[in-house]
Amino acid sequence: MSKTHQDLIHSTDVLVIGSGAAGLSVALRLAHKGKVTVLSKAEVTEGSTFYAQGGIAAVLDESDSIDSHVEDTLIAGAGLCHEDAVRFTVEHSREAIEWLIERGVAFSKEDEHYHLTREGGHSKRRIIHSDDATGKAVSTTLVAAVQAEPNINILENYIAVDLITGDKLGLPDKRCHGAYVLNLKEDRVETIQARFVVLATGGASKVYLYTSNPDVASGDGIAMAWRAGCSVANLEFNQFHPTCLYHPQARSFLITEALRGEGAILRRPNGERFMPEYDERAELAPRDVVARTIDHEVKKYGFECVYLDIAHKEPEFIKSHFPTIHKRCLEFGIDITMDPIPVVPAAHYTCGGVRVDTNSRTDIEGLYAVGEVAFTGLHGANRMASNSLLECLVYAQSAAQDIEDSWDNTNIPAKLPPWDESQVTDSDEEIVLTHNWHELRQLMWDYVGIVRTDKRLQRALRRIELLQQEIHEYYSNFKVSNDLIELRNLVLVAELIVKCAMQRKESRGLHSTLDYPQLADKAVDSVLTPTDS
Repeated sequence: MSKTHQDLIHSTDVLVIGSGAAGLSVALRLAHKGKVTVLSKAEVTEGSTFYAQGGIAAVLDESDSIDSHVEDTLIAGAGLCHEDAVRFTVEHSREAIEWLIERGVAFSKEDEHYHLTREGGHSKRRIIHSDDATGKAVSTTLVAAVQAEPNINILENYIAVDLITGDKLGLPDKRCHGAYVLNLKEDRVETIQARFVVLATGGASKVYLYTSNPDVASGDGIAMAWRAGCSVANLEFNQFHPTCLYHPQARSFLITEALRGEGAILRRPNGERFMPEYDERAELAPRDVVARTIDHEVKKYGFECVYLDIAHKEPEFIKSHFPTIHKRCLEFGIDITMDPIPVVPAAHYTCGGVRVDTNSRTDIEGLYAVGEVAFTGLHGANRMASNSLLECLVYAQSAAQDIEDSWDNTNIPAKLPPWDESQVTDSDEEIVLTHNWHELRQLMWDYVGIVRTDKRLQRALRRIELLQQEIHEYYSNFKVSNDLIELRNLVLVAELIVKCAMQRKESRGLHSTLDYPQLADKAVDSVLTPTDS
């Protein structure tokens, strides 16, 4: 029996789009107030949180201080961090960790005390972790808590298509009233109306050919917020991990920096070592230096990849220190005790995003953004290790508190109109999507990657504009699909990344351009608003 329009309209108090640490934290903090619906593009665990290996930065030790954590973050951010946002985040770090512990997250202990480690950029031991799988521990704990909460409804295998705002409905306000969402299993668009909407969709690293992120990191929240009228900032700052396994079947598998720490050497395809030619620290140079060097080698000589070689170490040493990498590489016919590992840099983290205040409010009333999708001012021009999960938790709490404070003054809107697909047909040209998908990610890698130039950015923008025309025509004439929605979002985010990069006439943090190698006299955010475009 076919579904009626009424069957395809859902109503909830809070719609949370995204099921990572940010989204699940918001949901859990608001479940006592009313009905919360969590939208998950895939299985509820399939997000960047689950794969985070490191930990969460927080001021937990007596020898540490809020001022020290703030200072370290400001230094790492290369002059672009908003100090008020940094201080707000750090001041709430202990509270965020205690909340996780109360939920049941089992952090690693040593002698009955929580073990704190230290990572790049931190002057103190302040990284609380769960072995080398902190994200998994946080994700599984929060998922279990959400699944046990009767007021939270999880919709798995749903992807948001677009936000619904008052101005698009002919209402006098521009408030966000919900979203159109695609039910992937039923292949139909449904309507969810809500009093509050929270974007917790993660970053946009899938815009690049090589990424360490899961497939869901396609910039959906950034694109939807922009189309709804929100401003964005600092999208030119994309953090790259220097060594991702290069193999057609090895998607998103990172080769840890610890391998280089134990003596692994980077080589050209002919076996020559090259890092000492660029930096006296060689393979032990900072992550951004190594990533830029590999990028330079690949572009200069036309290599597909370079090679990371630890085969000069004893086989038993390699197997005991790196069992996961050894096992994973063997699956692709690479024995790291004898063979060098093919590697390329990979897009890892989106430092910019949708602009929000300390309450996680966007430019649109009723719409919030939390986590990697948001630009809070915390990360500046370069995210410091383990501050990202902290940001998710702190801003989830502030969003939930602001929603709770506004609860009694906000009603569920009148019935929203159903999705109209009366003028579209089923596509018989899926190859167009596949071609455009690959072309977009390739041109972003080639022209808007680790090192940029004005000429590369201009070329990228021209090609992106042509792709947008094709994708818009496709979107207007055919039924939506997961790939079409993601491609539409990615090509928009690609345009925003390029335009932010074109604004920045300097090299700062993660934005390196050959045309402007020096720092500008003043550090200024790259801000884009829909009214300016």
